[in-house]
Amino acid sequence: MTEPEAPGPRPRRRRPRLLVVLIGAVVVLAILVVGGTALYINVIKKDAPEEFSLAQPGGSETVAPTGSLAGSWAIAPGSEVGYRVKENLFGQDTTAAGRTKQVSGSLTIDGSRASKASFTVQMATVTSDESRRDSQFRGRIMDTDTFPTATFTLAEPVDIGAVPTDSKTTRAVTAKGDLTLRGKTRRVTMTLQSRWDGTSIRTVGQLPIVFADYDVPNPSFPGVSTEDHGIMEVSLIFTRSAAAPATTASP
Repeated sequence: MTEPEAPGPRPRRRRPRLLVVLIGAVVVLAILVVGGTALYINVIKKDAPEEFSLAQPGGSETVAPTGSLAGSWAIAPGSEVGYRVKENLFGQDTTAAGRTKQVSGSLTIDGSRASKASFTVQMATVTSDESRRDSQFRGRIMDTDTFPTATFTLAEPVDIGAVPTDSKTTRAVTAKGDLTLRGKTRRVTMTLQSRWDGTSIRTVGQLPIVFADYDVPNPSFPGVSTEDHGIMEVSLIFTRSAAAPATTASP
């Protein structure tokens, strides 16, 4: 009668190969997402446009404006309005900006005060460097089919002072007005800088916008998160549409 063989060493249990493959795939995917996002932001994606500013006249050339600024002014071609907001794209920080030149409006100056001013923006024409962002902007974010325009209307006169002596003089003012965005109207204060170059009044400014104040859904979606606020920025060019009526001295 033969004795039973002694049991041999137990084979070591191996981690399921499928689990290893899945973990590896997740790691590779994460590397590709982060690396691909960094490549997109730093190499492929266009940089957000610079903030609006008033460029100084070239060289030492200046213009000495004459006459009065009083009268009616209209927004001229070359004007722009847009937004700027911080984004986090799969862990990478970047800035999104959209702009449009479809803006119209007017300005009335009485003496040394801007007594009336307003501008209207065609919201569906605001575009950025990313078509998918623009689709979100026109759809669930700004709902431009329902709210096609945004408007700003001056609520209080603004003192602009005397006519500048040269075209390099920049005036900084604050303008209180009513901003209507996505159907909601709020009283706001916008900081503006303006310059008279002899033929036109150029104005740039920024206005912080808290999305919830205007019932604007947060622009975040899977993979892309934003802050709860952004900036509306304007660059407006006003050209004269009518001079102030001449005054007649009393006899």
